[in-house]
Amino acid sequence: MKKRIIVGLISVLLVSIISLAGCSAPKVPAPAPAPPTTTGAASGDDLTKQIADIKAAIPKFAIPMREVGSRYTDLYFAAKGGNWALAAYMSKYMNSAMNPAKLTKPDEYKTWASFYTGTFDPVNKAIQAKDFTALDKAYTDALGACNGCHDGMGYKFVKQVKPTDPKDKTILDNTLKSEPGDVPK
Repeated sequence: MKKRIIVGLISVLLVSIISLAGCSAPKVPAPAPAPPTTTGAASGDDLTKQIADIKAAIPKFAIPMREVGSRYTDLYFAAKGGNWALAAYMSKYMNSAMNPAKLTKPDEYKTWASFYTGTFDPVNKAIQAKDFTALDKAYTDALGACNGCHDGMGYKFVKQVKPTDPKDKTILDNTLKSEPGDVPK
């Protein structure tokens, strides 16, 4: 028993000595943070160029429109087959596909946004109502508006036609006569 008490006292004494030694040791201040440097950072002009380069790499309008066309076709046949969730999904992501144009073609994007919330709204309402007859009419009307917009923006050679087969992803009228110079710059 005496041995345990002696070991306990020695332990307490050692812990106290170690603690006191740590408290009385001179404190070394933490190093000050390094000042910010401009090494590797872009100047204002460089940053503007980098942003312009990134913007140039983002799809403009043609690539998102290609996805819109594909989803538009899928939407139609999904509704025709009674897969209303797929039709709604295709509409939602058809709209989202145009998001890059917010940065790359903001004026044209405004036209798209107006089309989707206005002209295209009857298509979305028909999807929600699960009414294929209403969807078929709204789809055809929207298709006509698409072609009118293409024509108005100088792309009259881009004419969509109503799909007849779900496997047919080409819903463009490839028979229109046009010239290579008809493509706007």
